[in-house]
Amino acid sequence: MAQSAENTINLPTPLDKVSVSVEEAMLRLKSVRRYADTQVDIKTFSQLLWAAQGVKPPIGKRTAPSAGSTYPLEVYIIIGNVEGINRGIYKYDLRHRLIKMQDGDFRQALSAAALGQQSIAQASFSLVFAAVFKRTTDKYGERGVMYVHMEAGHAAQNVGLQAVGLGLGTVVVGAFDEDEVAKVLELPQEEKPIYIIPVGKPAE
Repeated sequence: MAQSAENTINLPTPLDKVSVSVEEAMLRLKSVRRYADTQVDIKTFSQLLWAAQGVKPPIGKRTAPSAGSTYPLEVYIIIGNVEGINRGIYKYDLRHRLIKMQDGDFRQALSAAALGQQSIAQASFSLVFAAVFKRTTDKYGERGVMYVHMEAGHAAQNVGLQAVGLGLGTVVVGAFDEDEVAKVLELPQEEKPIYIIPVGKPAE
């Protein structure tokens, strides 16, 4: 999809501190699979995306470590209930903005591609990490495949800890049909989905 002002959404500037310490976030972090039907505000949403793959000033490194700074991950967001953003599929841009890929509510379709897991259908939004393995394997050979999965784990842990600090719940999902997820997102051939992370306010 060609980028234009009409399908680009600039996100609020992320914070450099929240009120929950790293130690408290680690103690409180757990898998949350049931979410309230409530909206996530745009500043909270923005902060979580920055935790996943944001750029750190001034040298331009990302929030998660990457083998050889090859940065194989791409982040897609299936939005269902976020303040000021229409439902649809979006891609996170490193200039801390969203690029709209498709309009509509794709939560049920993504849930079906993930073996019917209802946490994805209920979530206010879900992150999907897709990987361009070639970026890393060109430098490290087949061992680069492992490095890519390690990087996805680093990024997912960032999301989980940041979510706790923001009063949100998450769960990491690895059980899904890769081809079906790729179809829902209309991924380019070189991008392979490797992780899904639904996010929302925990249900009471």
